[in-house]
Amino acid sequence: MKRISLILISCALFSGLVQASSSQAWNEHRQQMLKACLAASQFKNAHARGKPAEFDDQSGMSALLIEGVYPQKHMKQRTGTELCLYDRKQQRAYVSEWSPQTK
Repeated sequence: MKRISLILISCALFSGLVQASSSQAWNEHRQQMLKACLAASQFKNAHARGKPAEFDDQSGMSALLIEGVYPQKHMKQRTGTELCLYDRKQQRAYVSEWSPQTK
């Protein structure tokens, strides 16, 4: 009986470790997200600004700010920011211009 109890306790303790993603898996996810967001961006010299925000699995989304230079001549090489939303399930990126409101 003690042996069965020990096995059950061990299973309960280690079951959380099995479900957790490895750091390598998270790094691969971030690389895929960065690649997709940069490809979806309209900017020249686009790069990530800061770290991504990871939403829960129910939404399945990650967010990342992309910074770069507007490609249009009339923008005169001004820099801008885009918000990239990355759908982890479909592995697709969606970008929109981002200009935080300041007062």
